[in-house]
Amino acid sequence: MKWMSKTALLVAALGFTQATLAESVKFETTLGNFTVELNSEKAPISVANFIRYVEDGSYVGTQFHRVIPGFMAQGGGFDKDMLKKSNYGPIKNEGNNGLGNDVATIAMARTNNPDSATRQFYINLNDNGFLNASQRPPGYAVFGKVTQGFDVIQNMATKKTKALPNGMRDIPIEPIIITKATLIK
Repeated sequence: MKWMSKTALLVAALGFTQATLAESVKFETTLGNFTVELNSEKAPISVANFIRYVEDGSYVGTQFHRVIPGFMAQGGGFDKDMLKKSNYGPIKNEGNNGLGNDVATIAMARTNNPDSATRQFYINLNDNGFLNASQRPPGYAVFGKVTQGFDVIQNMATKKTKALPNGMRDIPIEPIIITKATLIK
């Protein structure tokens, strides 16, 4: 009960709505649907941030722009034309929350700056313990797991990819677009 009040205070302080505490998000994509269960108890900042992008509708029309077989599928940051989407400010890294980068978990993508995560996320295709705070401090913040439709994520890794002249690689040739993101309470 104590953590709940702290989470509620954090959510209120950050200006998020009660919908921020939703349990799951269902994604519909051009490749199929999947559902992510969120862990607001262990990753309240990451969950609140993620839900903010779901609520404002800005994940719709973005693509999974980096898919590496045996590693992960990353999305949420670029539209179908690979134009970068605007974002809210970066959040504090919760990589030390005890949740591991295990198969089917979702985590915040970031730069080398630990507190740089904004809107991009990735879903682990394998156990990627080397991304955990215990092996690579400060780690990458896991904030949930795929509970339905993981086969859709696995299918992403079978698609041919390309590189762009700007150095971006592992981009599916046929864009995998998020067409809808729905909060499930």
